[in-house]
Amino acid sequence: MQEIEPYYNWEKHYVASHDERSPFYGRTYNLDYYENAIYGYYIHPLWDDIGSETLYVKILFADYNKRFVIIEMFGEWNDALHNDIMFFKRQVIDPLENQGINQFILLGENVLDFHGGNDDDYYAEWFDDVEDGWIAAINFREHVEEQWKKYRLDYYINFGGTLHLNNWRTLQPEPFYELVKNLMVRRLT
Repeated sequence: MQEIEPYYNWEKHYVASHDERSPFYGRTYNLDYYENAIYGYYIHPLWDDIGSETLYVKILFADYNKRFVIIEMFGEWNDALHNDIMFFKRQVIDPLENQGINQFILLGENVLDFHGGNDDDYYAEWFDDVEDGWIAAINFREHVEEQWKKYRLDYYINFGGTLHLNNWRTLQPEPFYELVKNLMVRRLT
């Protein structure tokens, strides 16, 4: 688990810990000291802690003029035991929305599992908050997407089909955003 690290090839364009508008502004990282763990397995120190025991994130890019953010996720998304959506919404999404962000690209290749809860209030709130924006989930595992459907989260989050983009790492942040935006426009119109 400690060898799975956030995507870092866009750091020449953006670093969340250097962005005064980011919820992770001012964070420092010690690459020699592993302190966060998921189920007893240490994880790479570049993942950002959001208060959840099992879910970590990394903001890879944000553009406040175009109002979008790209967030990579890692771990187990567990709403049943840990209410991870609450931590994610309050610690990451709300501060970004307060900065005008309304288009969210979530990268989920490293989300290993999802456990739904009985409450979709945070998802509904997030969906209402984006108004003319959207939430796109890219490359989440099939069993995670099946669980999202089971818990009817497909009403709030767009995923699957054309949003499986295996070549996203070959793109720079702006072209990647434009690609996802165009796919979302087709889906939503």
